[in-house]
Amino acid sequence: MALDLGVLIGFLVIFLAVLLGPFKIHVVEENLEVFLFICGVLAMSLSGFAKIPGVETGWNLEIIEEAVTAPLHVGDIFGIPIGIFQIVLVVGLIIYKWHAPIHKAIRKLTDMLSVRVLAFILIVVLGFTSSVMSAILAAIILVEVVNAMPLSRKSKIDLTIIACFSIGLGAALTPLGEPLSTIAISKLSGEPYHADFMFLFNMLGKYIIPGILAYGIVGMFFLGKTGTEEHEMEAADYNETVKDVITRAVKVYVFIAALVLLGEGFKPIIFEYFIQVPSMVLYWINMVSAVLDNATLAAAEIGPVLSEFQIKSVLMGLLISGGMLIPGNIPNIISASKLGITSKEWAKLGLPLGLTSMTAYFIVLFVLDI
Repeated sequence: MALDLGVLIGFLVIFLAVLLGPFKIHVVEENLEVFLFICGVLAMSLSGFAKIPGVETGWNLEIIEEAVTAPLHVGDIFGIPIGIFQIVLVVGLIIYKWHAPIHKAIRKLTDMLSVRVLAFILIVVLGFTSSVMSAILAAIILVEVVNAMPLSRKSKIDLTIIACFSIGLGAALTPLGEPLSTIAISKLSGEPYHADFMFLFNMLGKYIIPGILAYGIVGMFFLGKTGTEEHEMEAADYNETVKDVITRAVKVYVFIAALVLLGEGFKPIIFEYFIQVPSMVLYWINMVSAVLDNATLAAAEIGPVLSEFQIKSVLMGLLISGGMLIPGNIPNIISASKLGITSKEWAKLGLPLGLTSMTAYFIVLFVLDI
């Protein structure tokens, strides 16, 4: 049963607002977290008018609880709940307390290695290890290293964006890396796949590992191309206050809650239309994960009835496009917040790099059939 035309138009308006608002309206860019939260509330309210058989839509206590708790709980360590908010806050306070020796060590490493070699190592190592230590920690390490490196602002932004593409890919190799991979393993744990800890590594490793290495090489190229002459190279001084650290953690909290509401709010569209289309088309449609929560899309699209090839195409489309814009992935959100990267600055490299990556993987998956 198709959605009511008025509901469809409403979803389209909200989607366009999320997609274009940060680029066109300065006050939205300055208050992106609050803006996305408002859009999430509107999407959830609108979804209540969409009736999809077998799909719960609209507001309920479970959704409210998920929006409130999602930033606070991604797992447990020794029985203690650990979430994005706590990690960003605690690590931020640790860096605030010991920023001098941390930055000194990073700068010494920069002196030992060339900037481009260090960039390659940073992109590749964080890409590979994000599946074990989580994309969140990888992003926090990334911004501290980048912030201490003697680079121009443009080079820092370029390096950060490329590294976030790498982290977003690598984090999907195990269920520890990010919510998308956790959900995928959960959905495929039964017949016929019996997905275990190494399932995604075995399925996607041959695509993701070369991709991470390619991003490392691209990172070296961009640093060389954008200019790292001595008069441009300037390591940033640390000037954050405790208030800044707490404010950033709160902004990340609101950002994650907003993505939960947006993902849940757009469920009627996802279930009514997305899961009906062929894999080749869905691969490109999944570029909407640049502004919507890719974990929600994965939960709706992935299931044991899909073939292995369909699962590959769905996941790769979601993973790559997540790097295109700031809301697309948790590492993007953390990095942009910490380094003060605007939506326009991110999109300037994120969109062409994402489209190039999507095209390259499309050829590998659908043309070469590897």
